[in-house]
Amino acid sequence: MNDQQESSDRGPARAAPRDSLFLLTSFMTPEGVPLGKARVRNLSATGLMADCERGVPAGIKVEFELRGIGKMTGTVAWARGDKIGLAFDEPIDPQLARKPVSTGAAQQTVPDYLRLHQRGLLRR
Repeated sequence: MNDQQESSDRGPARAAPRDSLFLLTSFMTPEGVPLGKARVRNLSATGLMADCERGVPAGIKVEFELRGIGKMTGTVAWARGDKIGLAFDEPIDPQLARKPVSTGAAQQTVPDYLRLHQRGLLRR
C-alpha cells in the first residue's frame, strides 16, 4: 500500500490534535430521527471519531450530546462500516468532556451508613 492510498483510508486530514477517550452518545438527524448509539473514541476541538451501532452515511447532519459539553451538531465527514468521522459545526474545548460531571451527586447516592463509616462516626 502506498502513502497516498494509506492516507485516503484514514479519511480527510485532521487540523486539530486529537484526544483518545471513551464517551457514549446517541446520534439523531436535525428532524429527530434516531441514528443509533455511538462510542466516541477520539475527540478534538473540530470533530470526533466514533464507532456506531449501525452505519451512518457520510454527508448527513447529526445532533448529539457530549458529557461536559452539551448539545452538539455536525456533519459526517466520512463513514467506513460502523466507524464515522464527524466535523463539528462549532469548535469545542475537548477537555470539558474529561471533567467529572458532578461530585455532589455521587456523594448523595452513598447511603448514610457508609458516609458515617467513612467519617469514622460509625464503629463496628
